[in-house]
Amino acid sequence: MKNKQMDPGKKLTLLRRLSALIALLSAASYTVTSYAEGVMTLGDMALTITKSFEGLAKLITAGAYMAGIGFVMASMLKFKAHKDNPTQIPIGTPIALLFVGSALIFLPHIFVIAGYTIFGGTGGAAGINGTTGLTGL
Repeated sequence: MKNKQMDPGKKLTLLRRLSALIALLSAASYTVTSYAEGVMTLGDMALTITKSFEGLAKLITAGAYMAGIGFVMASMLKFKAHKDNPTQIPIGTPIALLFVGSALIFLPHIFVIAGYTIFGGTGGAAGINGTTGLTGL
């Protein structure tokens, strides 16, 4: 009687299926363990999502400040380039950069004012506190 060997491709497929089954079983046991410790309700999920928005608001605020400062510095360089060669750089370019930079610098303050206007007395919606302006202003 001949000893039949399994095809290497079939061995690999069987090995893949076995590893997928082990991963599925371990994920299922982790889920059962986490639910046994405490069930996450819909309110808990909403609270987690709301807390993540605070970091996003701070990121947008910091990005607006940094981009605004960058645009203002670029406008200064363009003003210098216009002074050196007025035919190459039109005066509208540095003026536009200056206005965009100023708008980005004041954008977080506009968010705070809009929060007070829309939501009355609070600086954000649903407990988001990351839209504060510069400290001391």
